Amino acid sequence: MRRGFYIGRFQPYHNGHQSVLEHISREVDEIVIGIGSAQISHLPDNPFTAGERVLMITRALASLGCPFYVIPIEDILRNALWVAHVQAMTPPFDLCYSSNPLVMQLFKEAEITVQSPAMYERETLSGTAIRSRMINGEPWKNLVPPVVVQVLDEIDGVERLRQISQKD
Repeated sequence: MRRGFYIGRFQPYHNGHQSVLEHISREVDEIVIGIGSAQISHLPDNPFTAGERVLMITRALASLGCPFYVIPIEDILRNALWVAHVQAMTPPFDLCYSSNPLVMQLFKEAEITVQSPAMYERETLSGTAIRSRMINGEPWKNLVPPVVVQVLDEIDGVERLRQISQKD
């Protein structure tokens, strides 16, 4: 049994995440998905709650064909202890998938195999770019799975993002 770990903030979950997870699902038997910065929400860079992100991910991956676990992981602000914190919050895993240089370094120091998945359309498929499009009323729905659009509609997520992004 090979279990892979993939972490992101998923603010929001988008087609790039979907592409990476579809790739990972072909290499492992199960996937552990960590929702990073789980304690943060209602801020312009982190507008959605951990629970809302769980909904986005679980609905988007419903037909993945590979078992997965979605685990909110709060920040501890102590990088030297972070991998141990992640391991305490998740089922055991054999390898980590990440392209984040800090995450890669921390897992390597903990002697966990790290693979860097190819980024899918990174220029347009980033949470920062998608949030900017939402705020500015530009097209964004084609950049996320349709079920994520549904979740964002249910929670009035675009209006929340616009509201919290305003200046005094």
